[in-house]
Amino acid sequence: MSTRQHMQPLSAAPQNSRAAGPGLRVIRGEGQRRPDEPLTSRDAVARVLMEAGADLLLRRISPARAEEIERQVDRALELFDRVEANPLVLPVLRRHLDALDALMRETRERRPSRRGG
Repeated sequence: MSTRQHMQPLSAAPQNSRAAGPGLRVIRGEGQRRPDEPLTSRDAVARVLMEAGADLLLRRISPARAEEIERQVDRALELFDRVEANPLVLPVLRRHLDALDALMRETRERRPSRRGG
């Protein structure tokens, strides 16, 4: 006789998932990649770092490229701080953001594309 017949379910949650609260929300994207956002804010620069981290974990980019992206992101965030204190540094920040954007475009073009499945 199998012991599985007598085991309690792992979850004591009610069968009706709506009663338990909101579940996962499906975001309709039609399978299309979101266009790359311009690097005009700290948040956009931070998302670049997260993208690079995911690419590194998925082995779509090399550790050396991920380190270079991380280095440039750190520098950009430092420049954002400096611009707050001294707006004359803004052209330096813009040049650096352009360089980071170029590096990310190159990275996205060079990484292997996703396989259909």
